Amino acid sequence: MSLEVRSPKYERASITIPSEVADMQKSFNGTICSNKGDEYVISNNIINLLGDEQVEMTWAQSSNHWKVTAAVYEDIWRKRSLSILTGEEFPISKEQELLIEWLDPRPQKVYLDIGCSTALYGRLIKKEQPQCKVVSLDFSRQMLEEARFKAEVEQTDLYLLRADARYMPFFGATFDGLVMGGTLNELTDPMKVLYESRRIIKKDGVFFMMHLIKSPTWYIRLMQDSAGLGGLTFWTVEESNQMFNRAGFSIVDQFTKGIVCFTKLVPA
Repeated sequence: MSLEVRSPKYERASITIPSEVADMQKSFNGTICSNKGDEYVISNNIINLLGDEQVEMTWAQSSNHWKVTAAVYEDIWRKRSLSILTGEEFPISKEQELLIEWLDPRPQKVYLDIGCSTALYGRLIKKEQPQCKVVSLDFSRQMLEEARFKAEVEQTDLYLLRADARYMPFFGATFDGLVMGGTLNELTDPMKVLYESRRIIKKDGVFFMMHLIKSPTWYIRLMQDSAGLGGLTFWTVEESNQMFNRAGFSIVDQFTKGIVCFTKLVPA
């Protein structure tokens, strides 16, 4: 299945990305262009809609562009992070089971992994339902390169897209489901990304969200306040739910463990 995206320069112009780009077993390099003529490079299957554009970043965001961060993110940090953050045994398999249960991926449906890092969520969805289409989006080239490597090893096909989540390169009501794992806390403009998410999701779609919340424990709250200097933001459950509601989502299900909050959202 080919993928149609919206030109970053012309809101009404479309770009068709051939299905071969999603085949991680074959290296794909070339250029694509919209019907207005603006061109973008595909390098080793990574679709670059940002080009050489410089994006203003916080320290937390810029660390995602370090090769070492991309290399250790999933295998060292991500697989252990929930146990560390919740203060009890919480293997990543539990998180993955919850994602599949709430998202319920179906054949021929289209899903987007926002701020995908190494495409942990996107790869899981595609493995669970091989007949669906998955797009994994991030602005870090290093993270996408690591996602490319892992997807090839696992023989998982998906579209890897370098773009800014504040300006999603998609037409309205494109996706049957959205997922975001931990990215919300790193965003400089979370409401903009949430509004964009609401625009591109179908009216019967599902949005799986995992983010970190403010800790009730004073010493952990001090560490979170310090992390705020590096660009991380934390909210209470009530504050984050207000953001979701403002963006046009309703909360269907939710639970927290430690400072980790899982939320199932649908368009209001």
